[in-house]
Amino acid sequence: MKSRFVVLLLSLLSHTGFAQEVSKLSGQSVKDDLDYLYQSIQSTHYNLFAFRNQKQYDSLYHQLKTRIHTDSLTLLQTVSLYQQLVSFANTGHCEIDFPARSYIAYAHSGGVVFPLELAFENGKAFVRNNLSSNTTIEVGDEIVTIDNITIQDLLRQLYPLVSAERTYFKNAKIELLSFPRLLFQHNERKDNWTLQIRNKANQISNTEVKAVSVIDYETSRNGEVVNPLKKLQLYGDIAYLNPGPFGSNEADGESVFKQYIDSAFSVIRTKNSKHLIIDLRNNPGGDNAYSDYLISCFAHKPFKWYSAFSVKTSKILKHHTRLQADTSNDYASALLRNTDGTVFKYDFPACKPLENAKRFKGKVYVLINRQTYSMAAVSAALIQDYKFGKIVGEETGDVPTLYASQFSYALPQTGIVVKVPKSYIVRVNGSKQLEGVKPDIYIQDHLLDANDEILATLLKMLSSVPGSKTKK
Repeated sequence: MKSRFVVLLLSLLSHTGFAQEVSKLSGQSVKDDLDYLYQSIQSTHYNLFAFRNQKQYDSLYHQLKTRIHTDSLTLLQTVSLYQQLVSFANTGHCEIDFPARSYIAYAHSGGVVFPLELAFENGKAFVRNNLSSNTTIEVGDEIVTIDNITIQDLLRQLYPLVSAERTYFKNAKIELLSFPRLLFQHNERKDNWTLQIRNKANQISNTEVKAVSVIDYETSRNGEVVNPLKKLQLYGDIAYLNPGPFGSNEADGESVFKQYIDSAFSVIRTKNSKHLIIDLRNNPGGDNAYSDYLISCFAHKPFKWYSAFSVKTSKILKHHTRLQADTSNDYASALLRNTDGTVFKYDFPACKPLENAKRFKGKVYVLINRQTYSMAAVSAALIQDYKFGKIVGEETGDVPTLYASQFSYALPQTGIVVKVPKSYIVRVNGSKQLEGVKPDIYIQDHLLDANDEILATLLKMLSSVPGSKTKK
């Protein structure tokens, strides 16, 4: 999943050129694009009706169209309307991004948001960051109700804005996008809220919080949930490697990534590390060219990231392919030469391990959490299924058997960008169950905060292995 807009949000907020909301969109333009949206996602999505039948979808489409009864709508209103149509597919890669431009304009006009960031675990909402002036609320407290609405009911109101295969994944994406931002999108401006809170001593109390400015919120929240930073750390004979995201906007991004991985493994070999921890938590995924190269550094046999891969071509995809891709390669050629609407199987060459002298041969452990997305989740499943390493942490929100290979196009009247999956990927072990990657060693990532329970627990476990030399 490519959610780079959230990573860029702070820089956009500093540019006054983004401060003005677009002019209102005419009701007729919004209706025309709703028609185009519904027709186009049927033609481009690999299988729009995988989880909803067409009768259900047609009914929602007509309901949404009847809601367009004014002469004009704001961009925020229009995006929210269209998101309800695409999210109904219950596929995480069929989506329209959070309306960042509307949010930025709102921020520059003095907009405010809910001051608590929340983590969603086991059907409950916990405070993971308190940016309010109410010091009685502590990190880890449970939010039971907001304005007398249970957190479960409030989440159900937000779900139509979020594309995902299941509730667990929707909750993870709300953490990713941030609850305060989505609450703004749903309710627009509000200045205070009444909360019912259960503290760590299981005591329930009522309290109030006041809104904070969007600018203060964005500059105080310590960055995005998904923002993996490259890092190599040695703990005695244990090497920890965070490879960063599997993608880049730079033309030489892939070669830079491979140079970094080569350099990291050179250090790991020099230090004679016996254990390797690879961190794929809070990772947005990306391109398999990146993940394949990483895995080739410790794989002991050729591998693929799927057991079955098929793709659907369409007129819109072909236009996108001609603009974005090298049409001389075999995959792009296959997309272009097949008739619109054709679903066909495609097989990529297996990736081979690096030569023996460069390959890591110790024990491998891969860290995952509910914020492990797309190709990062597929890679974790690959490593588990080929038995290249042990998976440690909590179940991923994203699923390794999924509708993916996302591409995008703009609606003709409003210019709103739609993202759709053109392929269907089945994980290496052939399972088609609608579930995330489940760890071999379960450790919960409570609150997604700086207290790193997963890494700390694994390091403690490995330090108890006979002969291990662990240093902090």
